[in-house]
Amino acid sequence: MKVAILTMFSGLSTTYSLVNVVADQIKMLIDANVAVKVLVCETCPDSERTGIFSDARLEWVKITNTLNGQPIVWHDYSGASGTVHETFFAEADAIAKDFTAHLQDVDVCILHDILYQGWHLVHNIAIRKAQNQLPHVRFLSFTHSLPVNRPQEMEYPFSARFTDMPRTKFIYPTYSGISALDKQYDVPEGKCAVVYNTLPLVPSMSTPVQAVADVIDLMHADVLAVYPARLTTGKKFEKVAALAGAIKHATEKNTKVIFCDFPSTDISSKVYQTIIRTEGKKYGLSDADMLFTSEIGYPDGFPRQSVFELFTLSNLFICPSYSESFGLTVLEAASRGNFLVLNEAAPALKELGDKLGAYFMRWDARNFGFDTHEKYAPSEKAYYEEHGRRIVNLMREDRSLNAKTLVRSQYSDAWICKNQLMPLLNIE
Repeated sequence: MKVAILTMFSGLSTTYSLVNVVADQIKMLIDANVAVKVLVCETCPDSERTGIFSDARLEWVKITNTLNGQPIVWHDYSGASGTVHETFFAEADAIAKDFTAHLQDVDVCILHDILYQGWHLVHNIAIRKAQNQLPHVRFLSFTHSLPVNRPQEMEYPFSARFTDMPRTKFIYPTYSGISALDKQYDVPEGKCAVVYNTLPLVPSMSTPVQAVADVIDLMHADVLAVYPARLTTGKKFEKVAALAGAIKHATEKNTKVIFCDFPSTDISSKVYQTIIRTEGKKYGLSDADMLFTSEIGYPDGFPRQSVFELFTLSNLFICPSYSESFGLTVLEAASRGNFLVLNEAAPALKELGDKLGAYFMRWDARNFGFDTHEKYAPSEKAYYEEHGRRIVNLMREDRSLNAKTLVRSQYSDAWICKNQLMPLLNIE
């Protein structure tokens, strides 16, 4: 499978939103091992090729923007009738010849605003001419602005902005625009489809977070918990793993836990990590559901800024700590919009939780001058599963938290690629 992306960009400034959309699309295709060819205007400067646009796996093609030694000037033909400039059709023929030559070896050609924008009318006509010589190529025509009303009367070539094209699907970024899109091109809704614009959260984050994402699936977790702490038994890591496991078992939610750990002198890190993993698996997690950042190259602690970034992605913070003087990580997690589950028996956590509207559970704790010990009836497992179901229901009912989770999971490049883009390319 080889895909061409036809943009006719004359520059690659990221202040132009479509440049970012195309960059995300290129990355999705390359990550899916699809061969990609990008077609831009011949005036697009190579010096602006940075990031994914400079990837060695890309085939970069410049399409002519010259006729008889003179630069082609793009005119904005947004109307439905009128008169085109004298050299319009000669320019379209020259561009069509280039399109035909460079699309011979592709299976699908993705058009970005080529059939929509008035200033691309010459390219619109050119690609329709080229298509006659490319019977094996399918087209996906993306529209990135509000579809325009179809005029009752129109003249060629202006009518091309309102006309179907063979072997073409018309794509819009939201379902709400499909009805207007099919009316603009006078096509049935079956010839239209939706591909969201992606929000590339992880690629915009630090190298340590990207290293985490390489090991554990951050984007598709329904419940994602992050727990940064010194690897000491007083922080009760195993209780975080146990509650997360109970949530997964009781609700069948895809649940992941990231422990941003650093060593203590209280207990061997390897010994305690084994205990934590054992507890997590006992209650419902798998080994793949848990990650210690000390095991992926950060044995002395995960960078604080990267912890903040992980909290931006996560939606659940569990703190069963035996003793806290303040609980700064609670504030850090809350500041990034996480659902807070705190140990009610620890005075500092109770004080913070009351102010922040946290959900309370009870674990063993050290109080002022005495310790408390919890007993669970009928069992600790039943206690965790009962609260786990309540926690998930409350998270679902929290509109802001639900929105945060959906943005991460359903507007990620991986989700969009798998569920929307690849099916249009006939790649499962």
